[in-house]
Amino acid sequence: MTAANRKWLTLDALLRRLDDHRKRGERIVFTNGCFDILHVGHVRYLRAARRLGELLVVGLNSDESVRRLKGRGRPVNTLADRAEILAALPFVTYLVDFDTDSVEPLIRKVRPDVLAKGGDYKPSQVVGHRFVRSYGGQVVVLEHAKDRSTTHTLKRLGRG
Repeated sequence: MTAANRKWLTLDALLRRLDDHRKRGERIVFTNGCFDILHVGHVRYLRAARRLGELLVVGLNSDESVRRLKGRGRPVNTLADRAEILAALPFVTYLVDFDTDSVEPLIRKVRPDVLAKGGDYKPSQVVGHRFVRSYGGQVVVLEHAKDRSTTHTLKRLGRG
C-alpha cells in the first residue's frame, strides 16, 4: 500500500479519523491548495503548518477545480499524482480532495483547530477565517517563499 493510499481519504473517512484525533485531544491543522508542481515554497510552508499541531490535513483541489482557478493547461500534474507526491511528505497526515471553487465548505466540515495558509495574505483574507475564529480556532499565515510558485516555475520554463 502506498503512502497516498493510506493518507488520501474520502471526506467521510477523514471525518471519522478526525473524531478519533479530537477524542485524544490532538490539535488539527488544515491547509489547502492546488500543489500542481511541488516546489520548495510548498515544502517549507507545509512543514511549518504541521508544527502548529499534532496532525496536518491538506485539502487538495481537484483537476477541474485547478482548471477553473488557473486556466487552460492546468493542472500540469493529475490529482492522483499530486496526492501521491504530497502523501510522500512525512509532515502531511491526511489528504482530502475537493471540487468546489471555494474551500470554505470543506473547512466547515473539517472544523480545524488551526487554519494555515502560505502566502502574502492577512489572516482576515484567508478563506474560512471567520468560521474558524467563530469557535475559537486560530488562523495563521505562514511565510511566503518569494519567487517560489508553480506559476513562476512555469514562466521560467516558458509555459506560463
